[in-house]
Amino acid sequence: MADIHISDLELAINYWRQHEPSVDGISLPGHTRVLAEIYAHMVYSRVTRVDEKYVPEAALSAWRLWYATTPDTPCIAICSTSQGDAVCKGCGRTFEEVQLWPQMTPVEKRAAWRRITDEGTAWRFNKYAERAVEGFDALSNQ
Repeated sequence: MADIHISDLELAINYWRQHEPSVDGISLPGHTRVLAEIYAHMVYSRVTRVDEKYVPEAALSAWRLWYATTPDTPCIAICSTSQGDAVCKGCGRTFEEVQLWPQMTPVEKRAAWRRITDEGTAWRFNKYAERAVEGFDALSNQ
């Protein structure tokens, strides 16, 4: 099992707030309510992660429905792991994550997404045009 990060719960809650708004401005519709309950427990307990096995099925289902609206893979079709790198320069995933991605659960995939986003070193987080110019300038100066 893997952990769901509080920021993913926030993203899911905001998604559902936009797609299922409150009819009276006070009450929370179903998906938002079940996710907000988990979120509130986490805030109260001062934790940032919760093991998915402790998330009630209704909340996990709402989270998975939100997850289905997100990009599945961070791949940008520049896979340096195929060239022997332990971590892909393009997407930031490890060789093992690239290989096992199709078998990984949504929670495991989000954990990988969170790590590579926090690191922010993969090319996917930079403007590719800037990298191309940097490479061109480096070649021109040789």
